[in-house]
Amino acid sequence: MATLEDIGVSALINILSAFAFLLAFALFRIQPINDRVYFPKWYLTGGRKSPRRAGNFVGKFVNLNFRTYVTFLNWMPQALRMSETEIIEHAGLDSAVFLRIYTLGLKIFVPITILALFILIPVNVSGGTLFFLSKELVVSDIDKLSISNVRPKSIRFFVHIGMEYLFTMWICFLLYKEYDRVALMRLHFLASQRRRVEQFTVVVRNVPHVSGHSMSDTVDHFFQTNHPDHYLGHQKGFLGLWGERVDSIDFYKQQLKELDRRFVSLSIRKLIISLLVFALVFFYMIPIAFVQSLANLEGLERVAPFLRPVIEVKFIKSFLQGFLPGLALKIFLYILPTVLMIMSKIEGYIALSTLERRAAAKYYYFMLVNVFLGSIVTGTAFQQLHSFLHQSPTQIPRTIGVSIPMKATFFITYIMVDGWAGIASEILRLKPLVIFHLKNMFLVKTERDREKAMNPGSVDFPETLPSLQLYFLLGIVYAVVTPILLPFIIVFFALAYFVYRHQIINVYNQQYESVAAFWPHVHSRIIASLLISQLLLMGLLSTKEAANSTPFLVALPVLTLSFHKYCKHRFEPAFRKYPLEEAMAKDTMERTSEPDLNIKAYLADAYLHPIFRSFEEEELVEVRVDKSQTHIPSPSASEIGSPSPPHYVYHYEVES
Repeated sequence: MATLEDIGVSALINILSAFAFLLAFALFRIQPINDRVYFPKWYLTGGRKSPRRAGNFVGKFVNLNFRTYVTFLNWMPQALRMSETEIIEHAGLDSAVFLRIYTLGLKIFVPITILALFILIPVNVSGGTLFFLSKELVVSDIDKLSISNVRPKSIRFFVHIGMEYLFTMWICFLLYKEYDRVALMRLHFLASQRRRVEQFTVVVRNVPHVSGHSMSDTVDHFFQTNHPDHYLGHQKGFLGLWGERVDSIDFYKQQLKELDRRFVSLSIRKLIISLLVFALVFFYMIPIAFVQSLANLEGLERVAPFLRPVIEVKFIKSFLQGFLPGLALKIFLYILPTVLMIMSKIEGYIALSTLERRAAAKYYYFMLVNVFLGSIVTGTAFQQLHSFLHQSPTQIPRTIGVSIPMKATFFITYIMVDGWAGIASEILRLKPLVIFHLKNMFLVKTERDREKAMNPGSVDFPETLPSLQLYFLLGIVYAVVTPILLPFIIVFFALAYFVYRHQIINVYNQQYESVAAFWPHVHSRIIASLLISQLLLMGLLSTKEAANSTPFLVALPVLTLSFHKYCKHRFEPAFRKYPLEEAMAKDTMERTSEPDLNIKAYLADAYLHPIFRSFEEEELVEVRVDKSQTHIPSPSASEIGSPSPPHYVYHYEVES
C-alpha cells in the first residue's frame, strides 16, 4: 500500500515533469523557427505570417530579444483574453463547448472539495476503526482519512449520506444549467452560421447493387425513373438508355430484398464488433492486474517472497508504488483509441463526427470496466489475499467494503501521471515539432509544402472525452469515500483548461463541426457517475453494518434517474433534430437578406474537390496575365503561391 511518502515521491516526479514541459514550451514558442509549430491556427486563417527578423543569420532561427525571455510565461494570461463568443467565431462551437466541460468540472469540484475537506475528513479521522484492523489489513495514512476509518454502526454515516445528497443536488443543478446553456448555444450557432454545402447534402446508404452497373448509375436511374420532372425518364437499363421493360412491382420487390440483406449485414457487423469490444475489455484485465500488483507490493511479496530484498529498497519501493503504476497503465491504454476507431469503421459508420463519438463511447466503457472497476477488484484481490485466506466467509464482504476506498492511492498516482504531466506534455507538441523540422529540412519546397508540414492537429475527442469522464467519475465517487483525492482532480481541471484553451486558440484546426453533438453523451455519463457513486456508497455502508442509515440512500438513485429522464426529454431533441420553426425562420431571413440568391448556381461546383478548386484559382490568374500581359504587371509570387483557404468538413447525422 502506497504511503504518504510514496505519494510525495510521485507528486515530486510529476510536478517536476510538468514544470519541465511547460518551461520547454515557453522557451520553444518564442523562437522564430518554431512559430509554425506553436501557432499554426493563425497561419491557416491568414492572421499570421512567417516572422522576419532583421539582423544576422542567427536571428532568423533564434529569438535574440532578451526582453521576451523575461515574460515567457505570458502565454497563460493570453490564453484567457479571448472571450467565448470570439472562440466560437475563431474555432467553432465544438471547441467552445469542449472548454466548458473543464469549467463545469471546476464549478462542481471546488465547492465539493471545500465541504469535504472541512466536514468529512474530520469525521473520518476521528473514527479510528483502522487502528484496530491494522494487523488484519494493509492500510496507509491516506486510508485513515477515508470512510473506512469510521466504526461500524456509527451514527457518523448520516453525515456521509447527507453530503451525498448535497453533492448530488449541486451536480444536478449545474448539469441542468449547463445543458440549457449549451442547447441555446447550439440553436443560436445553427441559426447564425453561413450557408454551407453540407446543409444541402443527404447521405444515402445501402443502395441495392445492380449487376453490371456502378452505384452512381443505379442512383441516376432511380431519380430518372421516379422524378421525371427533374430528370429525363427512360426505360430500365444502363443510364436508362437500353434494357428490357419490367413490371415495376416485381422490380422493386427484388430491390427491397437486396436492401434487407444490406441491413442484416450492418446488424451482424455491429453484433460482431460488440462481442469483440466485450472480449477486448476483459482481455485487458490481464495487464491491469499486473499494474495493480505493482501498486500493491505487500500483496505481491506474500505471493512471491523472493522479490522482497529488491522491493524493500526504499527508493525502488517509492518509485514502484508512487509513479510506475500510473505510467504503466497509461502505456497500456496508448494504442486503444486507434483500435476502437477501426472497430467503429467496421460497424459501418462513415461520418467522422459519428465515428469519433462511437469510438469515445467504447473507450468510456473500457475505462469504466478496466481502469475503474478493474483496478478496484483486482487491487483488492492482490492486496487482501492473505486476509481472505485466513478469515471466515462471512467476513469477506466486510473486508471488501473496507478495501474499496483504499484504491484512492492508486488513482491519485494515475491522476498525477495522466492529468498533470500528460496534459503538460500536450502543450509542448514534441512529436509535431520534430516532424515539422524534419520535413522542413528535406521535403519543403514551397509555401504550400510548409503549410502541410505544420500538422496543427485537433482535439482528440475519442480519447480526451472518455478520459475527462473518468475524472468526473473518480471525483464524484471518492468525494464522500476518500475526499483527499479531490484536490488532485481540481489541479487537473485547472491545468487542462489553460492548456486546451491555448491549443484551441493557437494550434488546433478542427476537421469538422458537429455543433456540440457530443454534449448529451457527456451529460449522460456524469449522471452515470452519480449513480455509480450512490450504489457503491450503499454497498459500502451495508458492509459497515449501517442498517439505520443506509435505507435513506435508496431514494437518491431514483431521484437522479428522474432528473436524467427530464433533461433527456427537455433538451436532447435540440441535439437530434433542427426545429422546423427555426429552419423556417432562417430561410425567411436568408430570402430577405439575399432576395436574388440562386441556389442552383451556388451548388453548381460546390462539390468540387478543394485541390481542383485551388488549381482553378491559379489557372484564372494565368488567364488574366495572358489577356493583358503588356498592360498589367505579372502577379506577385505571393498571389500565385499563396495557399488556398482551409476547407472544413462538417457532419450532421441523426442518431437513433
